[in-house]
Amino acid sequence: MRKAGRLALGVIAAIALSTNAWAADWPGPWTELASDGTLSVRIAVATGTACPKATADGIDLPMAPRAGADDGFPVVVCEARAPAVTRQLIVGDSPAPNLPEEVRRIVVIGDTGCRLEGRAVQDCNDPEAWPFATIARRAASRKPDLVIHVGDYYYRETACPADRKGCAGSSYGDNWETWQADFFEPAAPLLAIAPWVMVRGNHELCRRGGRGWFRLLDPHPAPLECADRSDPFRLHIGGLDLLWFDGADADDFSAPAAKVAFYAAQLAGLLAAAPSHAWLLTHRPIWALAQGEIAGANVNATEQGAIQGQVPPGLDLVVSGHLHDFTSYEFGPDRPAQLLVGDSGDTMLELGKTPLTGAEIDGMRVVSGFALKRFGFFVMEATAGGWDGSLYGSDDAVLAHCRLRGRSLECGPAQTQ
Repeated sequence: MRKAGRLALGVIAAIALSTNAWAADWPGPWTELASDGTLSVRIAVATGTACPKATADGIDLPMAPRAGADDGFPVVVCEARAPAVTRQLIVGDSPAPNLPEEVRRIVVIGDTGCRLEGRAVQDCNDPEAWPFATIARRAASRKPDLVIHVGDYYYRETACPADRKGCAGSSYGDNWETWQADFFEPAAPLLAIAPWVMVRGNHELCRRGGRGWFRLLDPHPAPLECADRSDPFRLHIGGLDLLWFDGADADDFSAPAAKVAFYAAQLAGLLAAAPSHAWLLTHRPIWALAQGEIAGANVNATEQGAIQGQVPPGLDLVVSGHLHDFTSYEFGPDRPAQLLVGDSGDTMLELGKTPLTGAEIDGMRVVSGFALKRFGFFVMEATAGGWDGSLYGSDDAVLAHCRLRGRSLECGPAQTQ
């Protein structure tokens, strides 16, 4: 561990709403929406320590180990389930975030980890080069009712080069120390303020960060072993209808028949009778243009094949990450809008030079598109007719505004930018 005594984890101290008031011995209790629609209340404790007592509105909740300790993860992850709408959650002597009856403000983040992957090296010790901790504090200050993370939490796969001071001392590999550094420590103030919806990214596949994902964050009951595909599920919470889909293993630029058939079957059940104004949450965008050296290529070929002919009329929006920028696509009334929030920590990629508006993606032209290459987070506020959104930079400056009304998604730069 990076600090002496880190293994002696107890419950988090009572947390004020101030973004500067969180405990050093993280992780304390955090909450996330589980696949059965309940609130999953979780805490990591030292090996040999009993799971603490938990209550929901004064009623005892059975809290039991979700995952035991081993050499890579020398902590026990305890979990309890509470009703989605609970006025007060207590773990030990400390409060845990609860969900209001109506969700009015949502923070969306994605692709948050610090990249250490062979020759692709990010300066994890530099808050300008890797600003996730700053972003989490800024986002927590907005006091959201809900946080949606669209995937890719774990990026430190290989060692920092010996001559690279910017990442010197960084842990790496799918283990507790790395998950602490890449996610739990920087995310602490935001984990302490609101429940989360955790979407799986391709960096959480079994060959990468899958062990940590299933032990710590996966919203399903703890599995016996890692698997690269998970069952989709629906959430009806606080007036929202969210459709959770694990497309982490989908191929971006090819559409293998077996994978297309598998995901098509999953989407058929997930999308059937989707209610009005539902959102689909999936890490890989279904309809987007790639960036960097392959800018302009259509993404995601597998998901496009799987969803063909299955888009329900009630689906307004697809929320994703995976591509490292902030991008919005509106296709008109015949296809849901596509929103990408992949700008919250990992190395940014150069935007393509192809104008988004008028570009063709999977046989349909983009009516209105917007892209911005800046680190940040997105805040969505409920209105009478839909949702208004603001993109904030890591310096808390407002970078862009968006307006979502049904399938109409209009985004543009803030006037002060």
